[in-house]
Amino acid sequence: MAQQAMPVRGARLGRLIGTETSAVSGVVLLLPGGEEVSVRRPSPLAAAAVRTLGRKLVRAGREHGLVAHVVHYRGRGWNGPDALLARDATWAADEVVRRYGDVPVCLAGLDMGGRAALHAGGHAAVNSVLALAPWLPEDDMAVPPEPVKQLSGRRVLIVHGTNDERTDPELSFRFAERVKKANRDTCRFEVHSDGHGLHQHRGEVAALAADFVLGALFGRVFSRPLADAFAAPPPIGLRMPLASGFGRSLRQ
Repeated sequence: MAQQAMPVRGARLGRLIGTETSAVSGVVLLLPGGEEVSVRRPSPLAAAAVRTLGRKLVRAGREHGLVAHVVHYRGRGWNGPDALLARDATWAADEVVRRYGDVPVCLAGLDMGGRAALHAGGHAAVNSVLALAPWLPEDDMAVPPEPVKQLSGRRVLIVHGTNDERTDPELSFRFAERVKKANRDTCRFEVHSDGHGLHQHRGEVAALAADFVLGALFGRVFSRPLADAFAAPPPIGLRMPLASGFGRSLRQ
């Protein structure tokens, strides 16, 4: 008896975060972390981490018609040149266009999801990319550097904890330097003393993310720290410290 092949899993969008109405005006696609090489199913814990951020963003942008979806990858591995997580992020942007029409999209990724967001940022529907503690490969002369030209014309914000022991904050700084040369609308914030999950200053990080998303998707005026970070030349605008208490008045 011939052995049947296992069905190939496809990427999908998670349950809507927010209220779907005819007035949906912007979408955040939440990209969970993953692994460098793996054929395992995506991690539910990774999806939960970005879903929490998505709820906070939608709460802040509800009056503007903001909704969000977690992207459920076909698997958890980047898997070298296949760049599967980035391909799934691109599929998700296509799916947003199919469901909601011509609305702006922000790709918001954590860890390996940050790398996926940066890679897929060239999609025509995407106008902004938020990369939190992004996993980026070590510089290697034998491997082509991470692409940056696809981010031209997008707003790009990278946030990284200085005590991150899982993803190297210095690599995201060097990557941001390269992006800034191709796209002046790029900035990076450092969360001093915080680790990979950015848990110690989660309120400030969520407030910064909401400030960025609402400004990028709906044209709301950025806060002074964020506007200054975009305007400042390197390295100032790429090592901007996230102040303790940032956005506190918005969270009360």
